[in-house]
Amino acid sequence: MLAYLRDAMGVQGRLQYKAVPFFVSSRGYGMFVHTSAPVAFDVGAEYDAHHTIYSGDEMMDIFVFLGEPKDVVSEYTALTGRSPVPPLWSFGLWMSRITYKSEAEVRDVAAKLRQYKVPADVLHLDTGWFETDWRSDYRLSKTRFTDPARMIADLKKDGFHVSLWQYTYFTPKNALWKELVDQGLAVKDPGGRLATEDAVLDFTNPKAVAWYRAKLGALLRMGVSVIKADFGEGAPLEGIYANGRTGWYEHNLYPVRYNDAVWSLTKEITGDGIIWGRSAWAGSQRYPLHWGGDAENTNSAMAAELRGGLSFGLSGFTFWSHDVGGFVNRAPRDLYRRWMAFGALTSHMRTHGAPPREPWGYDDAMVKDWQNGLGLRYSLMPYIYAQAHVASARGWPMLRTLFFEYPNDPTSWTIEDEYMLGASLLVAPLFTDSATSRRVYLPPGTWIDYQSGRAYAGARWHDIAAGTVPIVLLVKDHTVLPHVAVAQSTALIDWRSIELRVFSSDGGEAEGTFIQPGGAVQTLRVSGTGLMADPLAGRVNWRVTRPSITPSAR
Repeated sequence: MLAYLRDAMGVQGRLQYKAVPFFVSSRGYGMFVHTSAPVAFDVGAEYDAHHTIYSGDEMMDIFVFLGEPKDVVSEYTALTGRSPVPPLWSFGLWMSRITYKSEAEVRDVAAKLRQYKVPADVLHLDTGWFETDWRSDYRLSKTRFTDPARMIADLKKDGFHVSLWQYTYFTPKNALWKELVDQGLAVKDPGGRLATEDAVLDFTNPKAVAWYRAKLGALLRMGVSVIKADFGEGAPLEGIYANGRTGWYEHNLYPVRYNDAVWSLTKEITGDGIIWGRSAWAGSQRYPLHWGGDAENTNSAMAAELRGGLSFGLSGFTFWSHDVGGFVNRAPRDLYRRWMAFGALTSHMRTHGAPPREPWGYDDAMVKDWQNGLGLRYSLMPYIYAQAHVASARGWPMLRTLFFEYPNDPTSWTIEDEYMLGASLLVAPLFTDSATSRRVYLPPGTWIDYQSGRAYAGARWHDIAAGTVPIVLLVKDHTVLPHVAVAQSTALIDWRSIELRVFSSDGGEAEGTFIQPGGAVQTLRVSGTGLMADPLAGRVNWRVTRPSITPSAR
């Protein structure tokens, strides 16, 4: 496998939008090759007894970390940086498609999300907000957006944040191309000319960064909440950059500089550190968050997004997302329904791709499915948000391979189509057409089906039916899951009234985590029908419930 960034067109081939020269071994160690030059990993390919690393750097600079996966990833992120927690609103639904093109269209989608009671927090405008589609000039179309500042302010009052697409390659038809060339802000070739036909912004040039910050800053000050930092994996290999280095070292490093510029400016102006990024290298985890690129509308693409995301998480990235339903074409109804449930149980959730993406564009039954799936996500927001803080502090992924939590269970090392969402939820998406159940491996311990209440013995396989939400979701025994009433945006969540659902197969004590916005993570322990100690006495009204549990199935 070559660690060299390319426009991968999805997660199903050898090319990579996000390449991190780091790996975790089942033998109790991890290894990081400290370079930005291309690196090749031969993992038993040429000879099955050897793993070989080929580095394009002049020296081989390697860090070795010892311990179980949690230890290795924690130490790796202590060295290269950890993902700060993105703002609470980012954990809500991001509604998007290719592409919203006018103020009327955006307002209509926002109104219908509220009308149909599909909770959402972000409206993303992709390539169509410029006067000419795709021509990234950082100005909203004057003919289709009559008063963008007013639109953004109105949407924010209704609980919506606005996300805008852009990229840093400028075609000769873009009015900014000449400005970049004349001011020397683009990557050059050895002869001092443009390295490519497009002018590629040179992030090693302080003047180019200042120019870029001014363009994005005007949008952020208008009220835009987040910038989609698309592309970035095509920085010219043959370029000579302003810092004097060649593309051999700057190509893979380009997204780190790109991510940093967008994330830091957004944090400075809005107070929220966030991007929606595609390309990445080691260290990009410091600038959340990232998504999995342009997936096909197929079951195999959905499964590939999970495999790629689990690997991405093991590479130090706490947060990631994917285009629910796949990107390229209209999502087949059954696939979109099942992928929606997968998205609802990912760290972040965005619909994106060829229209329609809005559930009412299908039928009333799909709207009901989305109400159920998003209702589950938003009711679990206290759990999701607390687990985000715990994972961020330790450099762990929110979506974890089973072996990350159960490293001593051999079978857990072989599972690639299930995952842990935080420490206590096991998720098994449905990856086949019209599926209503699937075969699930459960690690050691007892597991309780969130939707049916049926208990299952671990360290074995089970055939488990999905519930109203088309996914298999199990809770680790003796877990307290904090819930809130479903709100239409995270801004409307009542954090003072919390239901504590106790999943305990024997009726015994249970434990969970909770955090209020702006607060610290609290450990909750429940015995019987009450808290053993109230960490937020007087500030939260707790209601303890114990769902009915059917005895363990073997």
